[in-house]
Amino acid sequence: MLWVKAFHIISMVTWFAALFYLPRLFVYHAMSDDKISCERFKIMERKLYRGIMTPSAVLTLGFGLWLLSAYSLEQIASMHWLHAKLTLIILLFAYHGYCGKLVRTFKNDANQRSHVFYRWFNELPVIILIAVIILVVVRPF
Repeated sequence: MLWVKAFHIISMVTWFAALFYLPRLFVYHAMSDDKISCERFKIMERKLYRGIMTPSAVLTLGFGLWLLSAYSLEQIASMHWLHAKLTLIILLFAYHGYCGKLVRTFKNDANQRSHVFYRWFNELPVIILIAVIILVVVRPF
């Protein structure tokens, strides 16, 4: 199971790298007003979302479920820190899906939000990452 845990962490790090970078691309894209830059950002956003972010999320989920399968239902029921972590992961998948919606919005030149919105939007995965690491390492409850 240590190999599975290692690959879970590797895929999670890759997923978070993309979760941090894609909204940063949205910031720059929202600030762009020339066609060449906008088209470049569309390509970068699409490739990051489809080529790195989504496969990393799928691998993170797969390895995570594999790790979870090592525990009995009774053990899982008593691991309250895990319940909190899984709740945050569900929120993270919702965030991931919303990023996909934003990729399509920018692709269709339909963005109505400013770069300031995306700067704040970019902070959510940071908060979730901090909380998840604390839950996994400290296991406060």
